Amino acid sequence: MLGHFETHILRDMGRRALLYVEDDEATFFLLALALKEADASIDLYRAADGEEALAFLQHPEDFRDAPRPDLILLDLNLPKKGGIEVLSEVKADPALKSIPVVMFSSSDRADDKVQSLGLGAKEYVTKPRSLDNFLEVVKRVCLGES
Repeated sequence: MLGHFETHILRDMGRRALLYVEDDEATFFLLALALKEADASIDLYRAADGEEALAFLQHPEDFRDAPRPDLILLDLNLPKKGGIEVLSEVKADPALKSIPVVMFSSSDRADDKVQSLGLGAKEYVTKPRSLDNFLEVVKRVCLGES
């Protein structure tokens, strides 16, 4: 295991890869639990900061077996490199810009949402405070369920 990256060398056909860029262990655990409860066909990967996320996506040496994610769930407030910086770099990279990015943040500031959407985020979601709402949002965002 390198950092918080776990490699899944063989991915089952039909499974999707989700990269969750989140520095908070508890929030990552909740997302993993929500996906497990939903019996989602998703391989979940985690980067704990912005630099690790970009390394995962750009595949330098330590991450060369990392899959191309089908969706990036990106926290706004991250150590080393913030979510806005990561989003900007992903959307500026021709090899990555087609990957959908959903900003998933505790910030409900309108300017954060406007900036994120302006940079190419598919959606901006404020992390719900209740467990039930959190599970509902995860199912909608990650699984396309209403």
